[in-house]
Amino acid sequence: MQTLYCIPGFGVDERIYGNLIIENARLHFINWLEPEPGETFNTYARRMAAAITEEYPVLVGISFGGMIALEIAGFRPVRQVILISSIKQRAEMPLSMRLAGLLRLNRIFPVKQIQKSEAAYKIANRRLGAYTPDEQEFANTYRKTANLNYVNWSFEKILNWRNGNRFEQVIHIHGSKDRIFPIKYITADYVIEGGTHMMVWNRAAEISRIINNTLEQLNGGPAGAKPAH
Repeated sequence: MQTLYCIPGFGVDERIYGNLIIENARLHFINWLEPEPGETFNTYARRMAAAITEEYPVLVGISFGGMIALEIAGFRPVRQVILISSIKQRAEMPLSMRLAGLLRLNRIFPVKQIQKSEAAYKIANRRLGAYTPDEQEFANTYRKTANLNYVNWSFEKILNWRNGNRFEQVIHIHGSKDRIFPIKYITADYVIEGGTHMMVWNRAAEISRIINNTLEQLNGGPAGAKPAH
């Protein structure tokens, strides 16, 4: 059975994939590691990639996890990358984030204080697309327990990310209502109408169909009906 190597989004773990139903494949989750002092993005991605045992793997990455997946594809053979609510290059990042990285605003971002702020949680949940009580509780739990070293390291790497490789075997699934990475900057293969940055959780059935169809095509089976863009 084929293995999908799944990298979660910023600050979350494999539970974000919990609503997907993937046929004829096993999900192997690569959760975040503790960054080492001064560690580069590439070195960190290489440590993450140590969990991959297949010669030509299929990688799935959500948000920041998609950036890691693309970095891995730059230094080792990869059969396919499936991006969900992510970006392929810096040009797909909103201008506000690019400027924040250029000005190094992340270095004055009061992460520790925000962890204790209910008002900040409400703003963050709206941007994430976590609207129901269950979705908000899911997101808030991660924020309250986030490792500050990992959070600070990740913010800097996200805001200053530049994808230097030209790996082309990418399927990009994105939501039309994503407020973290707005669709107007994105060239996606599949657009989930009304999908938010949290759509892998609350629109899992649609995303599952796209992934299953992609795997079927990769494995030489009938292509089936391609979901509407």
